[in-house]
Amino acid sequence: MTDDARLTLVEHLGELRKRLIISSIVIILGSLLCYNYIDIIIQLIVRPAEGLEFIYLSPPELFIAYVKVSLVLGLFVASPVVLFQIWMFIKPGLKVKERKYVLFAMFMGIIFLLIGISFAYFIIIPMTIKFFIKMSVDQIAPLFSFANYISFISSLLLSFGLVFELPLIIILLTQLGLVAPNTFKKYRKMVILGIFIVAAILTPPDVVSQTMMAIPMLFLYEFSIIVSTIIYRKKKEEKQSKINDES
Repeated sequence: MTDDARLTLVEHLGELRKRLIISSIVIILGSLLCYNYIDIIIQLIVRPAEGLEFIYLSPPELFIAYVKVSLVLGLFVASPVVLFQIWMFIKPGLKVKERKYVLFAMFMGIIFLLIGISFAYFIIIPMTIKFFIKMSVDQIAPLFSFANYISFISSLLLSFGLVFELPLIIILLTQLGLVAPNTFKKYRKMVILGIFIVAAILTPPDVVSQTMMAIPMLFLYEFSIIVSTIIYRKKKEEKQSKINDES
C-alpha cells in the first residue's frame, strides 16, 4: 500500500470516526430530551389503548421501559442529524446522478416510514387491541403489563414503518434498470406467499396482527407495480426518443 493510499484510508477512518461521534452525541442528547418529557410521551403511547389500565411486574420494569422508549425516540429525533452525517460521509464518493438517487431514497424513505408508523398507530394498533379485549369473558379480565405493551406496539410500529418502504425499493430497482415491471407481475404468487411469511415474522404471534400487516403489503405491492410500470414506460420512451434524435 502506497503512502498516498494509506493516508487516504486514515483520512476516511478519521472522517468516519468524526461522523460516528457526532451521531452518538446527538442520539444521547435526543434520548435525554425524550426522557425529560417521558410523561407526555407515555400518554401518547397508551392513547391507542384508551380505557385500559397497565401494571408492572417487577420494581425496575417501569424504569427500564421508560429508558427503552427514550432511547428509541431519541434515535428517531436524532435521525435527521444522523442521516446528514451519513450523507456527508458518502457524498464525496458519489457521482452527481448517484447523489440524486441517494437523496431521493433518503427523503422518500423518511416519508414512507412516517406513513407506515402513522398507519399502525392510528389504525392497526387500536383495532388489534379492541379485538383482543373483546375476547375477554367475565371470569377472565384483561390485565396488561406495560413492558409487554411497549414491546407489542414497538414491534408493530417498526414493522409497518419498514413494510411501507416496499414501494420505494421497487421504484428504485425500476429506476436503476435492475428489474422490469413484468418481473414483479410474473412472480406475484410467490411474492404474496412471501408477504404472509414476512408478516408472520415481523408481527406478534397472532393471526390478526399478521393479517392486518399482510393486507396493506399486498396493496403496496400492487401500487408499486403500477408506479414501476409508469416509470419503465417513461424511461423506454426517453431511450427511444434519444435513439431517434441520434439517427
